[in-house]
Order: sequence, then C-alpha cells, then structure tokens
Amino acid sequence: MKTYTNVKDLGNLQDAVKEALEIKKNRYAYKHIGENKTLLMVFFNSSLRTRLSTQKAGMNLGMNTMVLDVNAGAWKLETERGVIMDGDKPEHILEAIPVMASYCDVIGVRAFAQFENKEFDYQETIINQFIKYSGKPVFSMEGATSHPLQAFADLITIEEYKKTARPKVVLTWAPHPRALPQAVPNSFADFMNEADVDFVITHPEGYELADEFVRGAKVEYDQMKAFEGADFIYAKNWAAYQDPNYGKILSTDRDGSNK
Repeated sequence: MKTYTNVKDLGNLQDAVKEALEIKKNRYAYKHIGENKTLLMVFFNSSLRTRLSTQKAGMNLGMNTMVLDVNAGAWKLETERGVIMDGDKPEHILEAIPVMASYCDVIGVRAFAQFENKEFDYQETIINQFIKYSGKPVFSMEGATSHPLQAFADLITIEEYKKTARPKVVLTWAPHPRALPQAVPNSFADFMNEADVDFVITHPEGYELADEFVRGAKVEYDQMKAFEGADFIYAKNWAAYQDPNYGKILSTDRDGSNK
C-alpha cells in the first residue's frame, strides 16, 4: 500500500479490522517494521488527537517521528500553480515536497478544505501533490474531503462494541455555530458502505453529501425515523455540498442551525 486516503486503499476491510484489533492487544509487537525508518507528519492545519495518536503509532512501530507545522515554525507554502509569489509565501510546495521526502520514509499530511473553491478542495490538491512528487508512501491525517484514520478508528470501535452481527449505524447531521468540512462524514460514509452494517444517513434536505461517498446508502430526511432501531448514532455537522455559498454561513439561528 503506497497511499492511504480512503477505505479501498486498505484492501480487504475485514482483514484490516482484524489486524488492527490484534495490534491493539499488543501495541509493540510490530516495532521491528519501523526500525531505522522515519515518519514525517506535515500539518497545514492544527491537530490534537490525530497528531498525538499518529505520532504515538509511529513510535509504537519503532519509527523515528518528525513533525512539521507549515505556517508555524516553517515557511508558508504556496499550493497553487501559476501564482505570482509576491505575498507572504516565500516557497512553493512543489519545491518543498522533494526536500521533505529526502529526510523520511513515509509521509502523513493534514490539509483541510479551504472552503474557497470546491473544485480545488474535492481534487485533494495538496495531498495529491505529495503523492505525485514525494516518491514516498503518503497517508492522509485529514484531507479536504476525507479523514480515513478517524473513520477506520470509528469502525474498529463499532466492531468492539456491537451486540448484533450486523448493527444499524446512523450518520446524522447536527447543528453547529458554523459550517464544518465534509471530510469526517464523507469518510464515515465511505467506510460504513463497505462494512457489514445497516447504514443510514439522515440530515435536513439540502445537506446531501457528495454521491461518491453516499453511494448506495439509505438517506432518510426524518431524523427520528432514521434513529428507530439504531445500535450506533454518529453525530456530525457538515456544510452543504450543493450550496452555492459552499462553506459560508449567511446567518445562524439561536439553536445553531444554518440559514
């Protein structure tokens, strides 16, 4: 596996979950895998849980870990082509990537949706530049459209706590003071569609996720109906994918719902 950005990259999902559960039982059993290898974690955005858990995972696998915070302790990087670099970004990402890659064996990248250009975000421009130009295995620590590490962890949790062989899992939209990226719900849907679960998505009309992530999942606009018989409910806010104002809020009600 040279990249990890979605559920398909894991291959057989049941085998991947089984292996993950085995690793949880003995976190240091595979430390020989990373011996004398270096993990570079590149953050274009802030992180707490993903940063700590990924760094610890690298250490558990015997790897040296390096963390680079772009815009905080490192040069700001221009990410678009054809831009006149007369602003606050003295270096281009295409020049920086080979330098980063020369010091490591595997690269993790965290780069959120910018909420300025949906096409740019959904092309996963930043992480795909690392995949194309680094020459090293690259994995996503949350991209513009997906968060595969969190979704895989969510599936493992469901496997650990399920009481029935094929539990009902509901992904529900939840109010928030501001519109959030679609990466987490996208990845959750991506994984649940491949897992052995009865998967339902519920949200207000107009808050549909991109078709590539919804796929064959049942969509129920009536939230209470969707909750009936649920074994797991996963609540998350996300911006409306089809909204022409993509990611922008015009006004907010007292209860936090978007207008």
